Amino acid sequence: MTDLSEQQKIDDAAPSWARPEGASLEDWMGARIARYSTRKYDWNALKFQADVDPKFRRAQMRYVGTGGTGVMADVNTVPAEHFTFSTMVIPAGHEGPPHLHIDVEEVFFLIRGKLKVVLTTPEGERFETILTDRDLISVPPGVYREEINVGDEDALMCVMLGAKKPITPTYPADHPLARIKR
Repeated sequence: MTDLSEQQKIDDAAPSWARPEGASLEDWMGARIARYSTRKYDWNALKFQADVDPKFRRAQMRYVGTGGTGVMADVNTVPAEHFTFSTMVIPAGHEGPPHLHIDVEEVFFLIRGKLKVVLTTPEGERFETILTDRDLISVPPGVYREEINVGDEDALMCVMLGAKKPITPTYPADHPLARIKR
């Protein structure tokens, strides 16, 4: 989990988009391109969740920053400044467990598939919706979110988080993942 002093160091660092001294425009921009051909799905980023229950198995492919999965570094991404961006594969019948970000909104853009998204407030209010191809939902901080692949094929979605390095999310107190220490 990122504590506040770590977050302050991240916030105080020079902007990742700053042109390195002496770099040509080609070198500078070349370092800011993340090509699909150089990405690999990381099935281990959330392996600790799948170890608790195989239905939580899913993969992340990072493009900008490392997201909120707990991966501390990935040199094969464009450095994050104000948000992270990745794609996620959720196999049919699998799900992203309920989790809460206290510091950022999280955006899910479903490229293909069929996901049930369940949102719950800490006070117990609940909202469900089904997302299909090219639907988007933006979940504010402080709301639990879970995504369940209710389709017959892998769901592929883009995930954006609104911080350079989000604070590691938490799980409901009664959820088995709440007991996991990372």
